Amino acid sequence: MLRPARRPAPITPPAVLCAAALALLALAAPRARAQDAPAAPDSSAVPAPAATMPGPLGPVGQIVPPPPPPPPAPDTTSVVMLGTGMPVPNHLTQGPATAVVVGKHIFLFDAGPGVMRQMEAAGLPYRNGPITALFLTHLHSDHTLGYPDVILTSWVMGRKKPMPVYGPAGTQRMTDHIIAGWREDIEIRTNGLEHDPPNGWKVNVLETVGGLVYDSLRVKVRAIPVKHGDWQWAFGYRIDTPDKSIVISGDTSPCDSLEIAARGVDVLVHEVYPESRLKPEKRPGGNDWPAYMRAFHTSDHELGRLAARAQPKLLVLDHIVRMGGTDEELIDGIRAGGYTGPVVIAHDLDRY
Repeated sequence: MLRPARRPAPITPPAVLCAAALALLALAAPRARAQDAPAAPDSSAVPAPAATMPGPLGPVGQIVPPPPPPPPAPDTTSVVMLGTGMPVPNHLTQGPATAVVVGKHIFLFDAGPGVMRQMEAAGLPYRNGPITALFLTHLHSDHTLGYPDVILTSWVMGRKKPMPVYGPAGTQRMTDHIIAGWREDIEIRTNGLEHDPPNGWKVNVLETVGGLVYDSLRVKVRAIPVKHGDWQWAFGYRIDTPDKSIVISGDTSPCDSLEIAARGVDVLVHEVYPESRLKPEKRPGGNDWPAYMRAFHTSDHELGRLAARAQPKLLVLDHIVRMGGTDEELIDGIRAGGYTGPVVIAHDLDRY
């Protein structure tokens, strides 16, 4: 049997309760002073509240507007080492690739083997085209074997818009050949039962000879021409975000332009090899190995001298051609060059 609901008692508005409490306080105060006036002051007594005692909303009886909201925090930046390897296969290191993550935006530098799987391993999004732009330092195979992976896997995972790709002369030609090589795959995935987004595989290539190549989303990226042996065009990149400055060397021998760009940056990611291990190798062309390394790459002593002048807040050793050298040897070589600041050996999936 259902009973009729009781009518709820009327609720007294808070403003009325507050006014009534103040009136009672005002009436009670004189009586308390007449009946309870102490003969001597009591140090333990609590003083009666004043009518203008500050409360959580300001002085009693006054309305204080809320404080203005704090300014929005800048996008936080992290450097994610997706791949720190070199051409020699090593299951512990994937091909060269570094992600600079600014808020929700991913800026990818180089695309070595395994790059898309490393994005997943790093916990970065890979569906629906999360890569804001790709920047290639140069067109050596170990830096570009993952380029078809970036183009096609990002599309198969839902990318619908062309992805900007920045790189040296030859990038467009390489891209055209990749698209031609996977033409049948693109046709079947687009028009078959997979129904992948039409034209989602497209990229917009912008070839550069250096300078400011990207300026959007409060991020600036500058291509820095560097010296990499016989390559006519090779680049490092300087990235400036709301809260960090970063230089990524790419492959290079010691280079004044890179040193200038790296002065005082928060993070300098630089390739290196141990000078003490450099010698001719017993293989075809092995007698030219020392000359090749000196023309194409940077030794630990050379990098120590460069970093001592540039003074980055953190030096990250990447793309290490070890030749049997240990971490301790590399750090000792950096110190011998004169750099005394913080230095770390990069490993795949490290973050800075």
